[in-house]
Amino acid sequence: MTTSLPAKAGLLVAAVTMAGAALAAPAATASTASGHAGVQRALDHAVARSGAPGIVAEVRDGRERWFGSAGAADTETGRKRRPHERFRIGSATKAFTATVVLQLAAERKLSLEDTVEEWLPGLVKGNGYDGSKITIRQLLNHSSGIFNYGNDKAFFATGQGAAWFEHRYDEYTPEQLVKIGLANPPYFEPGKGFGYSNTNYFLAAMIAEKATGRTYGEELTRRILRPLGLTGTYLPDDEAKIRGAHPRHYSTLFSQDANPTIYDATEMKQSFAWAAGGVVSTTGDLDRFFGALLGGRLLPSAQQQEMFTTIATEGGPQWIPGTRYGLGVFAQKLSCGVTLWGNAGATYGSWVYAMGTRDGKHMVTSQVNGDWSGLSVFDDVLAAEFCPAESR
Repeated sequence: MTTSLPAKAGLLVAAVTMAGAALAAPAATASTASGHAGVQRALDHAVARSGAPGIVAEVRDGRERWFGSAGAADTETGRKRRPHERFRIGSATKAFTATVVLQLAAERKLSLEDTVEEWLPGLVKGNGYDGSKITIRQLLNHSSGIFNYGNDKAFFATGQGAAWFEHRYDEYTPEQLVKIGLANPPYFEPGKGFGYSNTNYFLAAMIAEKATGRTYGEELTRRILRPLGLTGTYLPDDEAKIRGAHPRHYSTLFSQDANPTIYDATEMKQSFAWAAGGVVSTTGDLDRFFGALLGGRLLPSAQQQEMFTTIATEGGPQWIPGTRYGLGVFAQKLSCGVTLWGNAGATYGSWVYAMGTRDGKHMVTSQVNGDWSGLSVFDDVLAAEFCPAESR
């Protein structure tokens, strides 16, 4: 997964996001639904073995809803994790952004073969870049070669350790962050590889704004959030606090120490993440969004096929093993041979995984309110739900 921060475990403070009937409160909890006992064990192990402060998982399987949790939403008070909590979803945001762009393609307001230069003349130019050779499709599947602004050394340093406290309220325009990315040479020539980059999704959203005359946030709300009734999901403006009930977001602030100090990183502005990783959501909303997206309820069949046409992810900057990337979504093959679809995200103090079957009928969204436990906790949750015989 990847978010809008510097690369970590192959996700940049990234991230994953996803129409149907209103989602009610979970029908069963971990204490009453023995059918998901394996998932509950995986959650318990994530806290006991990896030191995660707290973790939740929400399963949607047809009409069934189940929610499980372990650990704490607030380690000082011991407050437990609960359904409907909001959290930062990091790069899971990219699935929302890609959906907006593909809807515009379906409406013939743009084409995936349009170049960046056609829509944003003169912006991607010089230092090895030529926007006339980079298409919107290449932005969405990370084959553009454009450097990830989050990996710029000077920019990364502003979000590491004590510097984070000095810069957590900084505000950036999309153009500023794109230029930070372009100040670094490209990863490769357009179409010649896979290089996960938040810069790609800033450019894609900027193009969407040009095509519609409205802001990315307005299009996101109008096209996805309101129609699906995703009342727990929003793109922050300039606010630093998370609206409503939410867990504390605990972070090492990218410390390299063997035993790092853990900080409360809940409060921060997220213009640095925007259309690449800035959305706030809930487990239930993500289940519903991805279920609708995978189930073909957000895109016409032609654009659905485009979204799920994947490319290999090996050979470029570090990314999640065993995956192939489409347009804002990725496919991941589990050890038992089952292939799941969705997206994931990582940002300061919040890691998210939202995956499900290709038809969107069986979804699992899990979130950890800490950023040091690693991806294995999500592997365990997915295996428990989709490979039950293997995870016993």
